[in-house]
Amino acid sequence: MTNPLLWWESLDRPLARLPRWGALAALALLAALMTWSAVAVAPVDEAETARVEAKAENPAHTSPGDLALYARISERVIAGEPYYAVAMAEQRAGNYPTRPFVTVRLPTLAWLHRSIGVDGVRMLEVLLLLGCIAMLHQRLPMDMPMAERIGGLVMLALGGAALAVPQAGLIHEVLAGLLLTLAFAMYSPQRWWPSLLAAGLALAVRELAAPFVLLWLAFAFFEKRWREVAALVGLLLLFAAVMYLHYHFVEMRRAIGDPASQGWDAMAGLALPLMALSRLTALLIFPVAVAAPLAILPFVGWLGLGGRMGLFAALWFAGFFAAMALFARPENFYWVQLTLPAYIAGIAFAPRALGELFHSAGGRRERQP
Repeated sequence: MTNPLLWWESLDRPLARLPRWGALAALALLAALMTWSAVAVAPVDEAETARVEAKAENPAHTSPGDLALYARISERVIAGEPYYAVAMAEQRAGNYPTRPFVTVRLPTLAWLHRSIGVDGVRMLEVLLLLGCIAMLHQRLPMDMPMAERIGGLVMLALGGAALAVPQAGLIHEVLAGLLLTLAFAMYSPQRWWPSLLAAGLALAVRELAAPFVLLWLAFAFFEKRWREVAALVGLLLLFAAVMYLHYHFVEMRRAIGDPASQGWDAMAGLALPLMALSRLTALLIFPVAVAAPLAILPFVGWLGLGGRMGLFAALWFAGFFAAMALFARPENFYWVQLTLPAYIAGIAFAPRALGELFHSAGGRRERQP
């Protein structure tokens, strides 16, 4: 079969198709990863807590925090000041880097604050979460057991736990993650343009949404959906043009001596996204040694779901977490919000996926149709 996506879809529930040795290897890898995470994530979490406490104890030598920066920028933009002049001035005053240009956020969220306010954005995010729940309910397989379906919707809602924070309307990644989840949940081969619109809006809020669009482009290419390919290429070209304008406006206002970023090559490892998931979702109620292993299970659930939806989700999450492990600094842990709330919904699909793995490991494979 020349199309790998068609081959994958033909497997239906892929973990149930594994040979005995493959299922045993997968279970061994999962057990090792969960055991490792219970030990490895705690030091990363403690180091980040210590860093935040140190900043709080030495306010004269450190910036007051990203949310305070975004709040000051939004207040001035709401008052009528131009975004780029304000952003550069505030980042300079707070000793935040302005080099490279991506250290300055896109103006979309601040402009939205000027239109509907910070609380208005938070209310919009609540509506987006409700839309994600409704769309996921429609898109999940019709033959999915009702308990599993309801569990997925509940977990999706809990994946939006960040909305309980009053400052949620200031966090770019929260809004972009909700838009990406909506794009993912409402995708249909017959009606894909609403997903394109949601993904485009996510790009306008946070450029880190680009990997999602690139993965979608790869899927459309393999499926030979040429109109979809053209639309996605057009979106990426528009995004490139917007980023160039953003670069231009930042460069226009840069001053000699402006601080530069430390870069994004920390190689923090997989412990970083697992720590982030432990902190930024409902898993926060558990100790880190419990939350970190549990944060792995949604990936198993999405992978076991099978079909185009399960494969896209698994590749999206695996790719984004790998990028975080390689490039993000520990203080960039909030990047993981780009995968939420979609990722956490997968924990509801994990029990059946694990059951299929154990079933295959026992040598009882399902027959090929």
